[in-house]
Amino acid sequence: MSTQSNMAKFNYDISIEAPTEQEADTKMSALTILASRLSAKELEKLAHIVKNDPVKLSLAKKALGV
Repeated sequence: MSTQSNMAKFNYDISIEAPTEQEADTKMSALTILASRLSAKELEKLAHIVKNDPVKLSLAKKALGV
């Protein structure tokens, strides 16, 4: 049973770099899904790996087919 529906919602103004507005919208949609499905701790670990561990990032991309 998820308790996330009972959580408070917070609004932020952010900028996303992308070559087109459509790609920026796609990125924002993906980030919203990640934020809703992963805990803060999980997101923090994911961000750390993306930023600092190119080997794991490469393996993850390969597993995702991208």
